[in-house]
Amino acid sequence: MSASPFVLPPAPETLDVRTERLRLRPFVETDLDAMAAYRGDAEVCRFLPFDPQSPEDIRGRIGHLIGNTNPEGERGGVILVIERVSDGPVVGDLVLFHLDPQAGSAEIGWVVSPAASGRGLATEAVRALVDTAFRVYGLRRLTARIDPENVRSVALAERLGMRREAHFVENEWFKGRWSDELRFALLSREWTPAS
Repeated sequence: MSASPFVLPPAPETLDVRTERLRLRPFVETDLDAMAAYRGDAEVCRFLPFDPQSPEDIRGRIGHLIGNTNPEGERGGVILVIERVSDGPVVGDLVLFHLDPQAGSAEIGWVVSPAASGRGLATEAVRALVDTAFRVYGLRRLTARIDPENVRSVALAERLGMRREAHFVENEWFKGRWSDELRFALLSREWTPAS
């Protein structure tokens, strides 16, 4: 088998992404309390691979990624907080992880505060993450894994034009039940950047 023709560009040293209503930036130590405000909510965590989190739990799980802008490495990834431009609070976070540099692919994920729901902020934030993954990180393919009962995240992936590639039935014992998993994907050539 020959080597992959795909080569990632160097990761940016800094990252500050702006949309009309939001700012995405790498998370820092002082974001832990704000993140715990929504990551500590059992309903928010219902479909996430962790139970409600305190600031210490968040530090233990993803603290090694504080300030990181490089998705490479065994435990690599980029966590971006979502801030509202109008008043500055952190209303969610996004992740770019499970990088496969030879394939130019990575997984994306999102966690958004219920206080920010219903206004299109999650769609705006994830759209900016996808755009950043393709434009800044030079990725070729993005994936997302979503429980089909998480109808809001399924709808968000579909709004972004992600393709449903697989439905794994009862593939994992998750939080007291056999859960299904949907796999969504998007290629850079299929993406239409925001204007």
